Amino acid sequence: MNFVMKAAMGGGPPDVGKMLGGEEDKDPEAEKEKEEERQEALRQQEEERKAKYSKMEAEREVLRQGIRDKYGIKKREEAEAEAQGVMDAASEGSLTRPKKAVPSGCGDEDEEEESIIDTVMKYLPGPLQDMLRK
Repeated sequence: MNFVMKAAMGGGPPDVGKMLGGEEDKDPEAEKEKEEERQEALRQQEEERKAKYSKMEAEREVLRQGIRDKYGIKKREEAEAEAQGVMDAASEGSLTRPKKAVPSGCGDEDEEEESIIDTVMKYLPGPLQDMLRK
């Protein structure tokens, strides 16, 4: 009852001015420290989350491998690679095999790319090449 009387008489709590938009004592260093602490806490949470999920995924992979071993199932990547190898072997001498964009040995893999200026310099007469190089 005493508090109600003081509030009614105008005493009020000391933070009323701040709540109504009054000026606060702001310390830029304190705010900067709080922001750094918050960023560090977020980084730690993210690392903990990643560690947790990597551990869970490792446990799941162990279970998956146990099931694969039990039932003789191959991993998806291994099965796809094996199927691709079978397809390549079957279509090696076939007339209907898929055509490659560039046959092997026809590309310029080993050659260095020349710049346009080097190409143009090849076709210029000797004295003109000397003048341009200087």
